[in-house]
Amino acid sequence: MLPARWSFRPLNIPVTLPRVARIRIAATTEIAEGKTITFSFTRDDRPQEGFVGRFKGKLFAYENTCRHIPLTLDYGDNRFFDSKGETLICQTHGAVYEPDTGLCTRGPCAGASLFALEIIEENGAVWFAEEPL
Repeated sequence: MLPARWSFRPLNIPVTLPRVARIRIAATTEIAEGKTITFSFTRDDRPQEGFVGRFKGKLFAYENTCRHIPLTLDYGDNRFFDSKGETLICQTHGAVYEPDTGLCTRGPCAGASLFALEIIEENGAVWFAEEPL
């Protein structure tokens, strides 16, 4: 307990919190097992592309950039999984990535990993938070 003669007043110091743009990618139900959806975002004032998918019931998201040569993994056709839905494939170089970790297990960039993106599943939708505005 504080002595009665002590009093505290709130300080009127303005606090500016960074604003963060949230991008709605899709409804959670739109991302079925073995399927992907691409989305655009901005990083360092440059347009970027990412993709979100579902593997073994869990959502994942990565930058849409091969680790061998910085080209998109798909040909703009939103196809990232192999025909069995078990691995992610770079359609240009054939690099094979694990969907749950992003690790390249075969191909010219073996041992490198895709750049993971943080996504949020909230109120039946999947969101991506860009850098502070």
